[in-house]
Amino acid sequence: MQAFLKGTSISTKPPLTKDRGVAATAGSSGENKKAKPVPWVEKYRPKCVDEVAFQEEVVAVLKKSLEGADLPNLLFYGPPGTGKTSTILAAARELFGHELFRLRVLELNASDERGIQVVREKVKNFAQLTVSGSRSDGKPCPPFKIVILDEADSMTSAAQAALRRTMEKESKTTRFCLICNYVSRIIEPLTSRCSKFRFKPLSDKIQQQRLLDIADKEHVKISNEGLSCLVKVSEGDLRKAITFLQSATRLTGGKEVTDKVITDIAGVIPVETVDGIFAACQSGSFDKLEAVVKDLIDEGHAATQLVNQLHDVVVENDALSDKQKSIITEKLADVDKCLADGADEHLQLISLCATVMQQLTQNC
Repeated sequence: MQAFLKGTSISTKPPLTKDRGVAATAGSSGENKKAKPVPWVEKYRPKCVDEVAFQEEVVAVLKKSLEGADLPNLLFYGPPGTGKTSTILAAARELFGHELFRLRVLELNASDERGIQVVREKVKNFAQLTVSGSRSDGKPCPPFKIVILDEADSMTSAAQAALRRTMEKESKTTRFCLICNYVSRIIEPLTSRCSKFRFKPLSDKIQQQRLLDIADKEHVKISNEGLSCLVKVSEGDLRKAITFLQSATRLTGGKEVTDKVITDIAGVIPVETVDGIFAACQSGSFDKLEAVVKDLIDEGHAATQLVNQLHDVVVENDALSDKQKSIITEKLADVDKCLADGADEHLQLISLCATVMQQLTQNC
């Protein structure tokens, strides 16, 4: 806690002297401006298309459009934290430059109102505007605007349907970029009008490279075990990994970031605790099992987190037969559904562990 509080120390301005009255004020205001705190996720967001990691196909298409080729309507889909929004924003900044970016790009995401009325009015009116003018730096400026609809899979079907005609009608002056996690939630008429690009979860090697680069720039010491743990818990989501790294740095207060710190911050259940649950299941004693589950709940661990981790442990366990694995994983699916519907965590974990105990103690 002390480490978090250290960052908010109150700075006292030095008294102004006759010699350097104005200079001192200018210097102090400049320093304050320079030391503006920014979350690392935003600070290290790709500024140009070349900085986007691990998405070669999309980068190749966008580079062609930057060189003067026409840009199609785009549909980016894939897991969170893989660079979908960053890619199109970086491309738009390169296409239009800093001055025209605000005039030529309309970005709407899930936090904005995006019902059918907004599509009919705001998006349609923006799409109908004609574009003119050139960039101040003399570079060629494309004759179209870009509408970015982030998290488009949360739009209603009616709002998506209202986009169809606008996309066709305003194709001379406007390009659309839809971004979503699940492409199956976008209606077929829209997907057929767009070039689809799947963003892959980032590989461990790429993530480690980026995290080490950030750690180096921010002067953060992180152990190899800590880095491996960070990559593992983020599951291909670079945004999550960077956020965890920043939180761990603030928590340690300049000391080395270890795997234990990362585990605590990420809310991951320690391996010893999961092994303890398995050991209690193998003992065949329901009293032991109940005590272990109660301890888990009392420590504040999420039941959904245990379900995810237990799944990996069960699948990778060679001591279990295929039949035992299938019964346990089916039970994991039932428990996950019940937890999503708001069932009691304690009862669901007891039920799950009882099934695991039944499979481990019987001789198959």
